[in-house]
Amino acid sequence: MKILAFESTCDETAVAVVEDGRKVLSSIVASQVEEHKIYGGVVPEIASRRHAEAISGVVKTALSDADCALSDIDAIAVTYGAGLLGALLVGVNFAKGLSMALNVPLIPVHHLRSHIAANYIDAPDLKPPFLCLTVSGGNTVLTEVCDYTKFKVIGGTKDDAAGECFDKTARCLGLDYPGGVMLDKIATVPDFKKYPLPYPKIENEEFAFSFSGLKTAVMNTVHNAEQRNEEIDIPVLAATVRKRVCDMLCDTTFKATEKYGYKTLAIAGGVSANSELRVRLTKECEKRNIKLYYPKLEYCGDNAAMVGIQGYYEYKDKNTAKESLNAFATLPIDYRYLGI
Repeated sequence: MKILAFESTCDETAVAVVEDGRKVLSSIVASQVEEHKIYGGVVPEIASRRHAEAISGVVKTALSDADCALSDIDAIAVTYGAGLLGALLVGVNFAKGLSMALNVPLIPVHHLRSHIAANYIDAPDLKPPFLCLTVSGGNTVLTEVCDYTKFKVIGGTKDDAAGECFDKTARCLGLDYPGGVMLDKIATVPDFKKYPLPYPKIENEEFAFSFSGLKTAVMNTVHNAEQRNEEIDIPVLAATVRKRVCDMLCDTTFKATEKYGYKTLAIAGGVSANSELRVRLTKECEKRNIKLYYPKLEYCGDNAAMVGIQGYYEYKDKNTAKESLNAFATLPIDYRYLGI
């Protein structure tokens, strides 16, 4: 079964062809990073326009790279939430039109579900159930992957996401967009004596995350230094922030593996590419005899291959959409499209 998949939640116009749920025949991503860099972040209106301009060409390239024609496509999968609404609508409407024109099923895919599914691409042995930490610019959530289409959230952020904390910290430090990537590149050795950053916790919520206070502490540190005309050691502060975020992610995740008895752990989302997070999770999993999975770097960020992978399992579970499918800026990971 060949699925043509679309991803347009933010600033990447992505199209892929996936076969039988695990094999990626092509994966094309048209990035807008350079254009948004001058603004220090994604401008939603610009992102939507660029998706509309790029999507037809990206489809042609994806089909060409997969060595197949539209007539070879058995179904269309598309991310319909969560993300930037205008950007999502470009992908959803294009996918709906193509589905009707080809008379093939339309498969709605949740963005976070597809990030988790990115782990399946190069790990044929990975099968539910397992625990997954999904971390990105907009999300930080601990999820029990009970089955390929059944998820149970056991914890998540109460305010900012880990990736947002990285991005806004990087912007405060004067680093280029995308901030989290740049912060990871320049970080050296952390020093909590020099930069005493807090470890925010939520009372009475064992698996909750909170990154807003950490982000604010970094901004206050920078602003106070500027007022005193003191120079910030940017690589050290970047490393200190990175370590604190990883402390919070790792501590909470391993509390969950202990409580729920999981011996299989996966990470997903853009922040799963963070170098320190990968190293620390790997070391700790080895100590605890836990099998750890994470996507290749090319599949950590937004891409359509992961949408096609998850789309296959949604289709197998009879989760298809009508031509009335809409896009949603926010959407729970355990939501099932009811064809309304």
